[in-house]
Order: sequence, then C-alpha cells, then structure tokens
Amino acid sequence: MARRDGPFDLAVVGAGVVGLACAYAAARAGKRVVVLDRDACANGASIRNFGFITVTGQPAGDCWRRARRSRDVWAEVAPKAGIPIEHSGLLLTVRRPEARAVVQAFLGTSMGRGCAWLDRSDLRASFPDLDPPGEGALFSPHELRVESRTAIPRLAAWLEAQWGVVFRWSTAVHATRPPWIETAQGRIEAGHVVVCPGDDFATLYPETIAPLSLTRCRLSMLKLASPGFRLPTGLMSDLGLVRYGGYAALPEAQALKARLTREQAEHLEHGIHLIVVQGADGGLIVGDSHHYAPTPAPFASAAVEALILQEFEAALGFAAPPVIERWTGTYASSGTETAVIRAPQPDVRLVLVTSGTGASTAFALGEEVISDLFSLNQGDAA
Repeated sequence: MARRDGPFDLAVVGAGVVGLACAYAAARAGKRVVVLDRDACANGASIRNFGFITVTGQPAGDCWRRARRSRDVWAEVAPKAGIPIEHSGLLLTVRRPEARAVVQAFLGTSMGRGCAWLDRSDLRASFPDLDPPGEGALFSPHELRVESRTAIPRLAAWLEAQWGVVFRWSTAVHATRPPWIETAQGRIEAGHVVVCPGDDFATLYPETIAPLSLTRCRLSMLKLASPGFRLPTGLMSDLGLVRYGGYAALPEAQALKARLTREQAEHLEHGIHLIVVQGADGGLIVGDSHHYAPTPAPFASAAVEALILQEFEAALGFAAPPVIERWTGTYASSGTETAVIRAPQPDVRLVLVTSGTGASTAFALGEEVISDLFSLNQGDAA
C-alpha cells in the first residue's frame, strides 16, 4: 500500500471519474498517488449523469475499445468498492422501419457481436413489464449501470482505504512544475502529474487547450418517481440511433435522420435522445438534451423537459411518472475527438473526455495515460 505522506510519484488534479481512474491505474502499478480537487467533494459531470457504462453504439475505434475495457474494470471494481450494479444491459426500442434497418445493419458489424434483435413477441416474452409500441428492440448485454452520485464518492473512499491514495479536497492547484505542485494550501512534491480539468479550459494549461477548439455542452436531466416495477435494463429509443456514432456512421442512418428531421425536428434541434435507467429506490433517471456554448446558460427549459418526457412516453408506451428532481450538467465537447491526451510537459499529461463518455471510457483512458507517463507495458497499469 502506498505511503500516506509525500513525496508522491503522481499527483492527479481533478477527482472526477477520469482522475480517479488515473489514480487507480497508478496505484495498481505501485505508485504513490495524491489526488487534488478544488471542491470539498466531486460535484461535476461525473455525478450529474446516468451512471450508465455504455458500450453498444459508441463510435468505432478507440472509444468503443475503451468502453469495452472500462466496462470490465467497472465489473471488477464495483463489488470491491461497495458500489451496487443497479442493472445491466441495454434495450433500444425501435418505432420506425428506418430505425430497424439501422439496427439490422449494426448487428452485421463486429460491434454488434453479442447483441440481438427482439421482435414484439420476443419483447413481451423476455420483458413482460414492458410493451413499447413499434417494430421491436435491439438488446445488448454489455452495459452496466451504477448510481453515479454515490458511486464516485465510494470509489474515492475505496482508493483511499485499499490503495493508499491520498485525497486533498478543497485544494486549488495554481501550477504544475514537477517535482513541485503549487496549490492554495502550499507546495506538494510529485514527480509526475495528470491534469483532468473536466470543462475548465482556463486554469491549467490554457495554451494547450486553446488550439483544441473545445466548447461546453449543457445537458438537462430528470429523476422520475418509480413506475411501480423494475426495469430489466437501461432503455433508449430511435433518437439514439442518430446520436451515437456507432449507429449514426452507418449509411442506413441517413434515411432515419431524414424521417426524424420531418417528424421530430424540435428534438433534434435540442440534441435530445432518450436514456432511461433505474436506481435502487425505483426512481428513473431520464434525459437528456444537449446545448453547446463556451459558457452555457444555467437555465433549464420547461419546453425541453416536455420534449424529453414526450419521447419517454412515445418510446416506452406508458405515461411518465411525476418529476421529483431536475438538474443540469456540463462537459467538454469536441467535434472531432472523443477524448484528448496531451503532454504539455515531459512529466505531465492533460486528459479530457470530450464526448460525454467519461463513465464509459475513463478506466481504459487511465490505464493508457499511466502506461505512457511512466513508460510501462500496458498490462502493468491494467
């Protein structure tokens, strides 16, 4: 177990899921790690999401590969850290023949391996509490769901208790010049640094971030009361097939997008697609929308909320339960990359997830970053 005093082999700036994943990979490789965060607890995008570790539908290439690996790490780490897996799998309900064509094309790719098409009779037999309208559904067994607002603090507590990772909360970092880290609480000695700034583009390494042409994405989220039964999986709908790159890049998606543009132009305008997951208390986490700006306004629109709930009812075939919570979150967004890794100094790595896939890809990113930073074989950080 790592020592609890300095000097440290690694300082991680940012205690969101990406920072925690980097700390875990380094601790597993035998490094002494300190995590620094300006807040008293994790309070950003890592706890303001679905907690849905999504594999199926992620863009082909690095993102899909990282999602598969991260899903396996979540499955290993969660029970050790006392993080319940609320449910597993994905059911993407399909209402239009154009959407079914996209699903059938996806099932013919390597990314569709293990997934299946369920027609209406299959759906009713396998999931008797659900009877969504339409053609049927895509089923994927690959996904996991955790309660993000409790999973992130439990993950941090486990890293501290079991791996000796030191956490210094309420500690703003002003500069990183290994072996010295300048903070509001004084200097910390660390030979290497990983900076995980989330959507803060101004505090550390703004000159490295500026050429990336990033913006911020604001999403709107809802929690609904329990519907009175347990969902078997996470749920999505036709709109997800033009939102997620693994589907949207298929030629068949163009016909679906054209029809959705005619029928649901407002949903597309507000970047709405449907995800529904369920917590231990029975409540449903539902979303979401996407609005982009350098500084997104903090105001959530009732009209956008109504569109989200409209898609919920159309896709699932039952009335939405009452809304019991609302919130917004923001994350870094790039039009070209799902994640960014840069080396502004030889012993420093800057890591940003720029696609809203932090929960789904962070553990794999952490392994890659630590292997590179310490010149390890990939397996040494895995």
